[in-house]
Amino acid sequence: MQQRDPTALRSYRWFGASDLRSFGHRSRIRQLGFDLEDVAGRPVIAIINTWNGLAHCHGHFPARVEAIKRGVLEAGGFPVEVPVMALPENFVKPTTMLYRNLLAMEVEENLRSLPVDGAVLMGGCDKTTPATIMGAISAGLPAIFMPAGPMLRGNWGGRILGSGSDIWKFWDEKRAGNISEAQWAEMESGIARSDGVCMTMGTAMTMTSLAEVLGLTLPGATSIPAPDSGHARMATATGRRAVDLVWEGRRLTDILTLASFENAIVASAALAGSTNAIIHLIAMARRAGIALELGRFDELSAGVPVLANIRPSGEYLMEDFFYAGGLTAFLTRLTDRLDVSTATVNGATLGDNIENATIWNEDVIRPVGNPVSQADGLAVLRGNLAPDGCVMKPSAAEPRLLKHEGPALVFDDYDAMARAVADPALDVTPDHVLVLRNAGPLGGPGMPEWGMLPIPVKLLRQGVRDMLRISDARMSGTSYGACILHVAPEAFVGGPLALIRTGDIIAVDVAARTIDVRLSADELAARRAGWVAPAPRYLRGYGAMAAAHIGQADTGCDFDFLQRPGAVPEPEIH
Repeated sequence: MQQRDPTALRSYRWFGASDLRSFGHRSRIRQLGFDLEDVAGRPVIAIINTWNGLAHCHGHFPARVEAIKRGVLEAGGFPVEVPVMALPENFVKPTTMLYRNLLAMEVEENLRSLPVDGAVLMGGCDKTTPATIMGAISAGLPAIFMPAGPMLRGNWGGRILGSGSDIWKFWDEKRAGNISEAQWAEMESGIARSDGVCMTMGTAMTMTSLAEVLGLTLPGATSIPAPDSGHARMATATGRRAVDLVWEGRRLTDILTLASFENAIVASAALAGSTNAIIHLIAMARRAGIALELGRFDELSAGVPVLANIRPSGEYLMEDFFYAGGLTAFLTRLTDRLDVSTATVNGATLGDNIENATIWNEDVIRPVGNPVSQADGLAVLRGNLAPDGCVMKPSAAEPRLLKHEGPALVFDDYDAMARAVADPALDVTPDHVLVLRNAGPLGGPGMPEWGMLPIPVKLLRQGVRDMLRISDARMSGTSYGACILHVAPEAFVGGPLALIRTGDIIAVDVAARTIDVRLSADELAARRAGWVAPAPRYLRGYGAMAAAHIGQADTGCDFDFLQRPGAVPEPEIH
């Protein structure tokens, strides 16, 4: 049996000593209504809760906290809820991405400064997954992730609706005059019917799925719908496992390896996962000291068929995916491309965890011989317009646009673009390339999800539903279309995107992985000489700090000082 020495616990430094400071610590525990026996010699588990009254996808988290506490207590630990910043994707402006690093810092500093031995990380809505994991990696304590789970299917007029994906389509139909105001209002009541994150393969489900592939959740945890009673049972089991992780001394850096991140890249390609995952995986890997490069995503994604028949690239939703066998079953389709020897938080290997999984519906989880798409789920393009790279999801684009050359229609800000595309007299053709700039990490600020630029209403009325669009922004994982994103370096810092003009010819060849503007090096140099840097977005506060330290998309948009090597010392408590 494993030796469990209470004096080896980190929390023992607070509660176990016989000095004045420990007297204060113990007396304050009693002030909270606990006896010393409740905490002394027990692993103290911080339950990192990304909930608040506007966290729409995390509405069930207060109940899940109680389930986690039950598991911690059953395993002999002492649970402590630690509320942290919530990042409800729809409500936070200008974008939750601006605050991902702030949440990561908050998680890290809470875990470091408080008398805790390990953590359960509660997340799901887009940025909470990478942020809590990044913070826990840097804090260096044992931790396990508890995913929020997907919401139930949406419904409208007898049709099944998927978060984001279907609404983007119906919004275009409304702008084209094919959907009435009354129908649009009905959709508002049917699209989000329960707790849980978007039930398409958007950023939330992509990132929680990849957290499981990385080995940071219990097997099968990600796919359980939030309202399902199995989700509460999973939360309790997660709490129990958190205590064991402390006694085992197993930290996230003991689990995360280059191989586990490469597994996540392959899985994301087969899921047709959100392009946002690229930025987050790079940031998470670099927190763990793993130099994951943008080009590796293209190398590992090449030739991986899309096997998850889930919107926006497929037909079904996450509830169907769960009934079909969920992520553990899905991963059995990829064993020849995965390193199944990687470690996971339950102490078994990834291969052990998926060995007995069963696929119950082969239309939802497709066999390799009958994929949803043979098109690459991800492509990294480079050229004189994006020397540090940009990304695209070819499987979500109309094939005719995968090799395209056309004149640019350039917009310097989102509002100008929105006004222009709503004008039925706009001078635009289906061959134009829409370009939005100043929407990157500094320019947005925070790199908002503006990358699925709306099709001009003039073209919608002609039946056009896709065209080539380029930006230094991100886009929602529920989005689709021929959208080229994450152009690096961004326009706001003088990247080549800042130099192009309406009418310049842009050429994209996805098969060749190229993106270029048809301008000579001399012309680009002349334009650069005349470029004037825009004024900073922020002059004070967190925004100013972010602007001073944030990296570009190809390096994960993390802060430079959070990736610097060297351990942070344990807090002095005497």
